[in-house]
Amino acid sequence: MNPTQLNDACLGTDPIVVSRQEANAELMRLSPCPACGDQLCMPLMDEEFQPLATLAWPQSHNEAVSMKRLPLAFVRCMGCGHVYNTKFRYEEVPYSLQPNLMFNQGTVWSQHLEFVRNLILEYISPLATVVEIGCGDGHLLRALAQRRPEGRFIGFDPHVVNQQVGCVELRGELFVPDLHLEELRPQMLISRHVLEHMLSPLGFLQSIALASSVKNIKTLLFTEVPCIDRVFDTGRVEDFYYEHNSHFTTQSFVRMLTRANGSLQMLVHNYNREVISAIVGFGNESTGTDYAKNAIAFRSKAREAKRFVARQLAELAASASKTAIWGGTGKAAAFMNFFGVDAVRFPLVVDSDPNKIGSFVPGMGQKIQSRDALIRNAVDTVIIPMQWRARDIIAEMEAAQIFVPTVLIEHNGKLIDYRKAEHPY
Repeated sequence: MNPTQLNDACLGTDPIVVSRQEANAELMRLSPCPACGDQLCMPLMDEEFQPLATLAWPQSHNEAVSMKRLPLAFVRCMGCGHVYNTKFRYEEVPYSLQPNLMFNQGTVWSQHLEFVRNLILEYISPLATVVEIGCGDGHLLRALAQRRPEGRFIGFDPHVVNQQVGCVELRGELFVPDLHLEELRPQMLISRHVLEHMLSPLGFLQSIALASSVKNIKTLLFTEVPCIDRVFDTGRVEDFYYEHNSHFTTQSFVRMLTRANGSLQMLVHNYNREVISAIVGFGNESTGTDYAKNAIAFRSKAREAKRFVARQLAELAASASKTAIWGGTGKAAAFMNFFGVDAVRFPLVVDSDPNKIGSFVPGMGQKIQSRDALIRNAVDTVIIPMQWRARDIIAEMEAAQIFVPTVLIEHNGKLIDYRKAEHPY
């Protein structure tokens, strides 16, 4: 059996099977899911273009029919089932010109709002501080304040005018977890019908989780979004319009909350299962906290290293010592750019790779010479930016009879003598 026959035997020659395989390969796409972060997705519908549906209120027939049409490219995440528009652009949605207020004065919806208020009241104390993210006109906060008049209620929404009436304060700004959690230390956060408009709702929740953990603030989040489980049972297509970037299923909603490192304390469907609500606890999680502290410490050390090594380099340049840098690209170029190893003070750069000879150090401009330049032009000091290669380079120098009194590497934010100092290389 030849290779072609073997391939046909393994894959099958049924044209229906082949076309199905080709179709699946064509449909599968990579686009990060806003809810769970998974990459693989499949188109939910054929892409088409429609105007804004809720935030543009045309005042004439001509204005209506000439509205800009925006891409609806809704896909479904293969990891959690979330539906999202891969071609959504936040700048296309004029939130600053037209607030996105939900109008529904129906009896059933009013009962739902009462249910939400009563549910939140079960989780907050009489003196609680409650923060609502995307508060609109503040009707929920006022309803809560009527039952908890000794509490403090703050609403964030960039479209409201700063005002305070009694214990209810409205702020015309965006809620910033790292800033406002520490300032207000709320017992509960509220986010209703906001996450479906965000480019990265998972990222927003993870920022709340991390800020509360790092700052040791225990808080609850009540969040509510539309639920599209019924869309797949009924084949509804009108749910999908441009302003709603994300569409949550029960599974994708729970997956997002889990990925956000929160502790799920309550989950409920309401309004004929068209919305889903949850209460999540934050502030007890250690996931990410150590990484955050490590990143802060590393940044501080990098700043100090930049200052300290810069002083060492200045002293080296001012001395009578002749210095060469071994390596002109990659990590060596990164080292020279970070620490300011310029061509005026340190013109001599050599490399072992003959392919790099004659090119120039990115960003710094030194012409990269052969290592043999150190035979013709003896130096007192060689700086090896690639610490992990220092042993090999020194062996290469010895084999080529290149004798250098001092070899320096960077270690723990300082230039140290490779042969005399302690280090892991």
